Amino acid sequence: MLMVEAEHLFRSFGTTPALRDASVAVPAGEILAVMGPSGSGKSTLLHCLSGIFTPDSGEIRYDGRRLDTLSESARTALRRTAFGFVFQFGQLVPELTVADNIALPLLLNKVPRRAAYATASAWLDRLELGGLGRRRTGELSGGQAQRVAIARALAISPRVLFADEPTGSLDSVTGAAVMGLLVGLAREEGVTVVLVTHDTRVADHADRRVIVRDGQVFAGYDAEATR
Repeated sequence: MLMVEAEHLFRSFGTTPALRDASVAVPAGEILAVMGPSGSGKSTLLHCLSGIFTPDSGEIRYDGRRLDTLSESARTALRRTAFGFVFQFGQLVPELTVADNIALPLLLNKVPRRAAYATASAWLDRLELGGLGRRRTGELSGGQAQRVAIARALAISPRVLFADEPTGSLDSVTGAAVMGLLVGLAREEGVTVVLVTHDTRVADHADRRVIVRDGQVFAGYDAEATR
């Protein structure tokens, strides 16, 4: 069963094309690495697949249903309930504590406050961050912050996790540990993962790779295409 599918996507920013007839299909439970050089269109593809951007033309389906034709409010609801996100710099809310950051999407989904914070505490323990719940995110190391971002993304029990260069700001050792954790948790939870990266070591954690080059998607692995 396909969880996410895009067919013949075109997307431009002004007169600059980002996607040009891009197509990709992601089966349920698969971890897909989307690779390519800077400016190739891989992040734009991720943002289209997750409903952040709408394509100029083409079709996107989530679990068999059209995503690109949904209203903005309907796409926002999906991003709160079915899609988790992990980005390069975590994008945590600096004014909030670690526990607040993890509980926030649950609270937005109208989960009772006590249950939301109990879930946040459970994820902190699971990611070996127990005792850090009251800290501000600015007090964390890069690896700790990314683990908090993973906890926030998975706390809502998403069906799809989108990750955009999740280790790009980390050193290689910390990045490998974070990726191992992310992939392990995704496997345990049965989450489909779409992972954007230019790092072959990160892509090694995936089931399959595709290459985005000049706004198009190609199957397989091409070392030159990632540079």
